[in-house]
Amino acid sequence: MKLICIGRNYTEHIEELNNEKPTDPVVFLKPDTAILLKKQPFFIPDFSDDVHYEVEILVKINRVGKHIDKKFAHKYYNEIGLGIDFTARDLQAQLKAKGLPWEKAKSFDGAAVIGNWISVDTIDNVDNIEFSLKKNDIVVQNGNTSHMLWKIDDLIEYVSKYFTLKIGDVIFTGTPAGVGKVLAEDKLKGFIGDNEMFSITVK
Repeated sequence: MKLICIGRNYTEHIEELNNEKPTDPVVFLKPDTAILLKKQPFFIPDFSDDVHYEVEILVKINRVGKHIDKKFAHKYYNEIGLGIDFTARDLQAQLKAKGLPWEKAKSFDGAAVIGNWISVDTIDNVDNIEFSLKKNDIVVQNGNTSHMLWKIDDLIEYVSKYFTLKIGDVIFTGTPAGVGKVLAEDKLKGFIGDNEMFSITVK
């Protein structure tokens, strides 16, 4: 499986990091070794002093596809999830300043949280999903997929131009505003609506 991540897909998040608004989706990959194992804490890596949480809606691909037309994209997934794209922000800034790839800041072991999955059939509209992240029981991020620059089906069409999508692949669709630093002993909980999708401890 592969994790296909989308950056800069919410305008307010672009603005909070002073990034340029892209004309196409920003795409990067995480290896499967980045997935945080179930019931395991997230350990802040020793190479960063500024790891940020980024909560995101996830899409699990359920069939093989290439060059998928947007009107058929909905056939390629039947589950939606929630996760975190952990980012070593200090390391990312160094890499960006040198024009280098982000992978060391985005794809290290444990940098991808994948929570529970829910059936698309239980969702009225995938383009209007409310989701949130609580840190120590305080809401730090609120999002809605209606605010995405590129919606889920747009992303599937775009990504499949470059990568064959395979069963089990996961698309991280981007994070809304409100990202911030994690500290040891922080408790992070993610929600779709009122449904808790994951709960992790930072070490």
